[in-house]
Order: sequence, then structure tokens, then C-alpha cells
Amino acid sequence: MRIVVALGGNALLKRGEPMTHDVQRANIRVAAQALAPVAEENELVLAHGNGPQVGLLALQASAYKEVEAYPLDVLGAQTEGMIGYMIEQELGNLLPFETPLATILTMVEVDPHDPAFQNPTKFVGPVYELDEAEQLKAEKGWVFKQDGARWRRVVPSPQPKRIFQIQPIKWLLEKGAVVICTGGGGIPTMYDPARQRWLTGIEAVIDKDLASELLAIEVNADLFVIATDVRGVYLDWGKPEQRMLGWVTPEELKTHQFPAGSMGPKVQAAIQFVEQTGKRAAIGSLEEIEQIVAGTAGTNVATAIP
Repeated sequence: MRIVVALGGNALLKRGEPMTHDVQRANIRVAAQALAPVAEENELVLAHGNGPQVGLLALQASAYKEVEAYPLDVLGAQTEGMIGYMIEQELGNLLPFETPLATILTMVEVDPHDPAFQNPTKFVGPVYELDEAEQLKAEKGWVFKQDGARWRRVVPSPQPKRIFQIQPIKWLLEKGAVVICTGGGGIPTMYDPARQRWLTGIEAVIDKDLASELLAIEVNADLFVIATDVRGVYLDWGKPEQRMLGWVTPEELKTHQFPAGSMGPKVQAAIQFVEQTGKRAAIGSLEEIEQIVAGTAGTNVATAIP
């Protein structure tokens, strides 16, 4: 079975943990232990988040005033390489020696006319006092929105249109490789409207779950799994009457509302994958990944309930 697994940020860095190499390495080692049995029995494609890592690079860059800070697309590329390296190494230590692993720097095309560019919503980087935010807005043209008592930069989060490296990803899968790609939703790129076929990076963040869903469709995955830090999709989350959904159809999921900043994009990605392919999507805990693959854990989204 060909499986695409989108690793949530908790696979790399749990809430409140310091963003050190050792902490991230330890978390990836735990993730690899869960994923290795799946990789041995199936064709595996891994995507992952990179929000904290990009934020850390932005903070480090802002402390060095001699050169202009690198743009978000370049920071995204840096994190794809760093995170892919650690996943490759930790999985490689557990899988048979002959198993090939490969990380692909993945550019993802977005539409320059996407409505998201008119209303940036994705928080990135550190928080600022209002006067600092106003100064940066004047100097760099950044957009800021209030985040609690302080202010943070926001950037567009456009829809993913195309994965440019999809062909080499397929070639690697055909050769039996475990492929790590589309990290952080992919490197956001678009064709410059003023220059035909001229590709350029942009200051944006593509939703990881939606990019992973596109990836799963493009590689003809049999199963699309969004691995997160909860056991599944819950109704009335945080209330005494909360309950987890087991097997559910896309139509039923659409009747419920989920937070846009957490479970909402995951549910949307799962629904879109099932509706476009007729195959199964699942949302659940990385710790239960083997049971999720078997269909006995997590929230499973399918056109028909077994």
C-alpha cells in the first residue's frame, strides 16, 4: 500500500519545549520508531511541519544586522533540508540497511491572484510592541495583526496548485525509496505575472495539510494520514461531553465546524482527498500509526463506512 503521512509539528517539537537540536532529534527518533514498521510493509511518503524551525531561523537572522534577513521561501528550503536530514538518519537507523531514503526540496506553486494575498492571516516570527511593528511596517512593508497583547507579522496562506518535483518523487517511490518531501507545505513559489514562465519565491506560508493532500493525490496514495498529537477528530472538544469520531463520511464531517487554526485544515484536507480519490484518509495520533493504517484507530474518513 502506498501511504502519505503528514507529520504534525509535535513530531519535531512539543509545545513548551526548547528549540534545541537535541530536543528535536529526540522527538524525531520517537517518530521514526512509530513509522519504521509502516515503512517496512508499505511504500511511504513523509511530509512534515516546520513552523517553529522557520520562526527560530527568523529570530536568529534578526539578531544579525549586517545583512538583510533571508525571505520566508529561503528559510523554508533551509528547514526542509535540516528536518529531512534528521528524519532520514533516524529512520535509516531502524530500517533494513538497503532501504533507500531521500529528501526532496519541494517547490509548490501558488496563484498570484489567490485571494489570500489580499488578506494575510498566517502569523510568523516573533511578537513586537506596537511601535516596533509600526517601524517594521514602514521599513519593510510587512503586515501586522494583534496577537494577544502584542503584534506579529502575518503573511498570506494561498492554496497549493502544483508540486514541481512530483515526477522525481514518483521515480524514487518506484525504486523503493522512503521519500521525505513537501516540508512545511513546500517552498512557496509562483510565476511572475510580468515575466512569462519566470519562477520566483514569495513571502507566504502554504498550509502543510493541504499541500500534503495534494501530494497524496498526485502520487496516487492508497491512504492519506495526518498524524497529530490527539487520537482523532473530536466533537465538543474540551467539554465534558466531548466525543471522538471513528469512521465518518465526508458528508457528515461537513456538518460540523472545527477551529481554523488547528483541526479545521486537517479535516478539510481529509475531506478533499476522499472526495477526489474515493480512498481513505485518517487523522490520529502518531503513536497509533500502525492501528490507523489498519483502520482500527483514529478518525477514518471514507465514502462508505465498513
